[in-house]
Amino acid sequence: MATATRGGAGTPDSTDELELMTGEAVALDLRPTSFILRAAGAMIDFIAYFGLWLLILLAVSSPWLSRFLDEASAKAVTLTALVFCLVIAPTAVETLTQGKSLGKLAVGARIVRDDGGSIGFRHAFIRSLTGVLEVFSTFGGIASITALLNDRSKRIGDLLAGTYSQNERVSKITPPVYGVPVELLGWAATADVARMPDGLSRRIAQFLRQASRLTPDARGRLSRSLASEASVFVSPLPSANAELFLAAVSALRRDREYTGLTLEAQRLEHLQPALRGLPHGFPER
Repeated sequence: MATATRGGAGTPDSTDELELMTGEAVALDLRPTSFILRAAGAMIDFIAYFGLWLLILLAVSSPWLSRFLDEASAKAVTLTALVFCLVIAPTAVETLTQGKSLGKLAVGARIVRDDGGSIGFRHAFIRSLTGVLEVFSTFGGIASITALLNDRSKRIGDLLAGTYSQNERVSKITPPVYGVPVELLGWAATADVARMPDGLSRRIAQFLRQASRLTPDARGRLSRSLASEASVFVSPLPSANAELFLAAVSALRRDREYTGLTLEAQRLEHLQPALRGLPHGFPER
């Protein structure tokens, strides 16, 4: 994967967020977890691991086990339990769940690599080891300061391991559906728009989605180029702006293909009794 920025025709745009591009040139909109959610998840994890350590201490100090341990052995068990709860257990949990934990499940987060991939043992161990200092030793003070100064709310462990917390509980965004532009409604009533190649249709749809983020020169150049390719499949050609022409062609093809699929589904539904019925006189079993 390669990291790219949103912007028009290679021009920087300070207001745009970072996005990841796969090898198939598909943009992945991965959202980092906010500082508040990270703090809430860390607090839940802190309570869980600290509570586990207290349970171990209670077990060690119970009458059933204390008679088998002298003072030195009890201190050794206490220290081992502390290392287990602060380093070993968090490392094992994040490694086995690929970035999850009790707190992260509660807030809908997951630790991933900077390229969006799943973390491994090395990433989890570095995060857990540094977490002893910046989370447990200072009650989250160092981690909070570092996260507030980072655009992805990373703590020191994330910076060293090359990871960040990804927000997986994001509400689905429904893209708006546009119809034929008002200027071309009269033309659309009688226009003949043939089926275009899939590649051209995808490029037109991608251009219409990203047109607002392109520079005026790039926007005009791409719209004219795509309109020239699409004009072969349209008759008659309207006297309109190239971008309006592309929007009208895209809307017409979408609506007519939807109508065709709907009619086909209705015909198949009408034929279902004949298709599923048994031959005349064949017994029901």
